[in-house]
Amino acid sequence: MSRPDFSTELVPLADRLRVMQLVRLLLVAIALAHVAAAPEAWSVGLGAVSLLVVAYVALTGTGYVVWRMYSGRGITLFGAMLIVDGFLIAALAALSGGVDSPAAYLVLPHCMMVALLASYRSAAKIALWHTLLAFAVHQADEANLLPAITGEARPGGPVVGLVTFSVLTWLAALGTASFAAMNERELRRRKVDLEDLARMATALEMVSTPASVGGILADSLVDAYGFTTAAVLTVDGDRLVPLAGVEGAPSTPGAFDRIVTAAWEHRTTQLVAHLDGARDPYLTSLFRSRRNVLVAPLFADGRPVGVVVAEHGLRRGSRIERRVVAMVERFCGHGSLALRNAWLLEEVQQLAATDALTRVANRRTFEETLERELSRAARAGTSVALVMVDVDHFKRLNDTHGHRTGDEVLRAVAGAIVAHTRDYDLVARYGGEEFAVVLPGCDSDAAAGLAERMREAIESLDSGPSVTASLGVAVGGGLGTDGEALVRAADAALYEAKRQGRNRVLRSLEAVA
Repeated sequence: MSRPDFSTELVPLADRLRVMQLVRLLLVAIALAHVAAAPEAWSVGLGAVSLLVVAYVALTGTGYVVWRMYSGRGITLFGAMLIVDGFLIAALAALSGGVDSPAAYLVLPHCMMVALLASYRSAAKIALWHTLLAFAVHQADEANLLPAITGEARPGGPVVGLVTFSVLTWLAALGTASFAAMNERELRRRKVDLEDLARMATALEMVSTPASVGGILADSLVDAYGFTTAAVLTVDGDRLVPLAGVEGAPSTPGAFDRIVTAAWEHRTTQLVAHLDGARDPYLTSLFRSRRNVLVAPLFADGRPVGVVVAEHGLRRGSRIERRVVAMVERFCGHGSLALRNAWLLEEVQQLAATDALTRVANRRTFEETLERELSRAARAGTSVALVMVDVDHFKRLNDTHGHRTGDEVLRAVAGAIVAHTRDYDLVARYGGEEFAVVLPGCDSDAAAGLAERMREAIESLDSGPSVTASLGVAVGGGLGTDGEALVRAADAALYEAKRQGRNRVLRSLEAVA
């Protein structure tokens, strides 16, 4: 008999072998009980049957011991013992009246257990083996080779008994195997689902940005469940912002789409065969096919933080399996948690790099950025300008108007400086009422012109008491330029501006190498 198929098994082979040993013990116990209860139905006595059973138990027990010693041959021994099982049942049938005897029908539980413990193919093979042995017993009975048994013959004759036996054997084997295969397929699908979920969770542990989290979530759903496309959209105030899966898409222009709102309100995944352009205009603009769309909500801390939108490639009218919907929701649950953690990490990092009062960069961020820009400028042969800004007479302002007003002035000054910088410039609070502005790629003239516009903007502030500022400009960027030296040069120009009457911009006269 060929080996049973235990590839990618869910139940370990060791457990299958142990259960099969228990089944064998149960079969021999039933046979012995039948001999003891109805000795007239047997051509031999209890002693002869017991001797046969003892030999069988010894043989199968030896096989089990061999498996324990040489576990690599477990599948071969499993198949060999099934062949021995067939011989035992055939022998019991031959000693108790052939295929019509009750002992012959020990085949039925045997086939069922093989179907449950092995595979569909193994069940078919063992049913064929039992059928062949039953045919051999029948032929021996027809040739009067079996010992005679007292008792009344069954109606229908031996041929009917053989046919009945064969039909029941195949029904037991294939029927049980079919149901077992269905259950095992479902278990394998569940196992694969959990492996995919664990794989995504592992990948999420390796990233820390919201965009990376969204990308892993979208890609995992596409890979695991065959969606044609998947996108992650997150809430930013009163609009949806594409996070992953739709490159270059704009945020939602107005109210949330109906299907998105429904997913949040009911806290369940929404399935639609076709998006309605009038009721779901934003999603309709994002997805070309607009068909077979799944919208799963993302929640964190009890509030909606976004949705996952996916399109599946099933034919029109088909629906996604409930199992897939449930797993998508589990994926989204893990994704929501990872997104929340990524947002919290971003917030912590931003707080660590930002001045709490003015919301511009703090001194540590300034120092790191200045050194980085100077290194980049040295490699590229460009320059870096530094502007130091100090609010004039700030102590007097605090003493006159109070510290709360002073705080408001600092926030307004920071805003005026930021408004006159480029996206890649850095504005930082250097300390007290002093600010520092890093201007990559600026020469002295450009930096001085930008500093003058900052001074004018600060002088023009109309929120609270009027203020002015003094500004010092220094430029560096050559090979080996020292950040501290650049700061000293800009500070020197700043204090010279104060000595000359304040509310002015002065350039550093010293060259910063």
